[in-house]
Amino acid sequence: MRQHTVIDSPYGPLTLVADDGVLSGLYMTGQRHRPGEETFGGRDETPFGETVEQLMAYFDGELEHFTVALRLNGTPFQRSVWDQLRRIPYGETRSYGELAVALGNPQASRAVGLANGRNPVGIIVPCHRVIGAAGGLTGYGGGLERKQRLLDFERGAALF
Repeated sequence: MRQHTVIDSPYGPLTLVADDGVLSGLYMTGQRHRPGEETFGGRDETPFGETVEQLMAYFDGELEHFTVALRLNGTPFQRSVWDQLRRIPYGETRSYGELAVALGNPQASRAVGLANGRNPVGIIVPCHRVIGAAGGLTGYGGGLERKQRLLDFERGAALF
């Protein structure tokens, strides 16, 4: 059974989606590759208590690593990329090429970028921590302004 809720955040409304009570989506307003709202299921806050608590702690600068259960639906390659994203420490960044090397396929940086863009659980699976080879901001499904704000937030909070 699929359910969803919408919460406010410093980055705009976030739509949380659960499959059988397990978080499977976190989407920003206007996000690229956001599924149609008709796929989110009925509105129900019940399965999202722990997720909302952890997100609020993150936004308050009190949480650096999420532990909520996830159901990430994607290809085996996409899931391996998303697993690597979860290994990028809070307040740090990695390039697409560095992720490709970590996956054992240094030539796969473009494929890593495509998989990164299809991440269904932004913020919690921190695709915002991936940058271009030269250190600049590159694509982000939630928009480059949000990506910069998330990176600035984490770098500032990491100093305390």
